[in-house]
Amino acid sequence: MAIKKEIEKIIPKFVLRIYHYKLALLSAIFYGFPSGKLIVVGVTGTKGKSSTVILAGKILEETGAKVAWLTSATIKVADKEILNPYHMTMPGRFAVQKFLRQAVDVGCKYAILEVTSEGIKQYRHKFINFNTAVFTNLQPEHLEAHGSFENYRYCKGLLFDVTKQNHVLNMDDQNVDYFLKFPAKNKIKYGINNTGDISAKNIREAREGIKFSVNDENFDLKLLGKFNVYNCLAAIGVALSQGLDLKICKKALEKIDVIAGRMEVVQENPFKVIVDLAHTPDSYEEVFKAVKAMPHNKIITVFGSAGGGRDKWKRPVLGKIAAENSDVMIITNEDPYDEDPKQILSEIKSGIANNSSVFEILDRREAIKKALGLAGQNDIVLVLGKGTEQLMFLPAGKIHWDDRDVVREEISKLKK
Repeated sequence: MAIKKEIEKIIPKFVLRIYHYKLALLSAIFYGFPSGKLIVVGVTGTKGKSSTVILAGKILEETGAKVAWLTSATIKVADKEILNPYHMTMPGRFAVQKFLRQAVDVGCKYAILEVTSEGIKQYRHKFINFNTAVFTNLQPEHLEAHGSFENYRYCKGLLFDVTKQNHVLNMDDQNVDYFLKFPAKNKIKYGINNTGDISAKNIREAREGIKFSVNDENFDLKLLGKFNVYNCLAAIGVALSQGLDLKICKKALEKIDVIAGRMEVVQENPFKVIVDLAHTPDSYEEVFKAVKAMPHNKIITVFGSAGGGRDKWKRPVLGKIAAENSDVMIITNEDPYDEDPKQILSEIKSGIANNSSVFEILDRREAIKKALGLAGQNDIVLVLGKGTEQLMFLPAGKIHWDDRDVVREEISKLKK
């Protein structure tokens, strides 16, 4: 990774742009411009993208249509679904076009993609005929890669610039005005605090899930956390853009038990273990809000922060939020890449008050093992940062990893 960064520094930016553009064109030509035979939905934003894609996909499947989706959690083409092996939300141009070609070949009607700012920056969205663009929310992230928040937002906006048919927009986000300026034939607006075409009312959070109403339709879902109300509203917006009604949405959404790696309960008793991808300050706040609403004794949190020079500013912020909401913290490796893991932990710890109960265990398996060993009746163990990611990048190289598998393995050892 370090070598790649050094090479990119010495290559003029215009040369890189030409390279990325031509690679996008070549991949589309190679696979025969498959997006022209699909209804393609692109979902962008800082958080909620994977969940929105999957929720929208489930609704569209309820109509009997074949659906393909590409997310940081899972990749699905019709009835075949795998965990995302790429360790990136939006893989390279050839991988994306190959995915679209596979969707066409098995008769899919819809393809839904997570669209990232880095993907847009490298023209991975080019030569894809987007029918619908969805804006979930925007928070500071990847600022080192983009140079500023304005550049980050600009990249997100390019998806809406190339999508002329349908825009689905979160009216509660403070950046929505930027996305509203892009023209589209139909604009579907959703929110909780601001009224729009889709507005959630009577929201109730419980241990077993969330309930809310949209217009005269009552939704009773097994998903956890108020943030999932927003994800559901965005998915409903996609459905409405395709002429579907709320009854179809309700039927599909109420069938969903869990979204892999998103507030996924790996164990329920005698203590609850939850794995979640949360890796930004805002997503930390949302996860802790949902968890603290559940009956519990202690909250034990295992977390780290990515290396490779990514968003160093957030490390002490994550430490501070975790300290304010946890009884015990275990800080550990997430994906240190080529950075010194001890330095990353030190930067996280700088945001944690001295009187907090915190352990530093670099080995993530050992950190999870420690958390499970400390957990008692009715405690909640939170394992944050990686969700369903299948790799961990260490200074010595990458290893296979899945937080959920490691949790299950260490729990089984405790029971022996």
